[in-house]
Amino acid sequence: QEQLVESGGGLVQAGGSLRLSCAASGRTFSRYVMGWFRQAPGKEREFVAAIGWSGGSTGYAGSVKGRFTISRDNVKNTVYLQMNSLKPEDTAVYYCAAARILAYDLKEYNYWGQGTQVTVSS
Repeated sequence: QEQLVESGGGLVQAGGSLRLSCAASGRTFSRYVMGWFRQAPGKEREFVAAIGWSGGSTGYAGSVKGRFTISRDNVKNTVYLQMNSLKPEDTAVYYCAAARILAYDLKEYNYWGQGTQVTVSS
């Protein structure tokens, strides 16, 4: 079983950057696909990015493609989300999650972190 803890959120001006981290405590981290999701106030949780077991496969939502980069370090049991050129519409609580398959649907993800707030001011 994986326990996930996100960090790195905060307040940033539009155009700025943040790097989110998600540390996993289980011993099988490298067997999981890892994803990032976000949820803005009054909106449904949405897919942001995902990365395969070895890091060789990645997927992004259209709204973040070219601005965000997902990566992972299987030695440190950590997945990252580098966010550049941030926009006010990126403001949300960001969650990391673990799944058995590379998927965009949050229903495929079995384990979730508690979330970290990202606020982008205009």
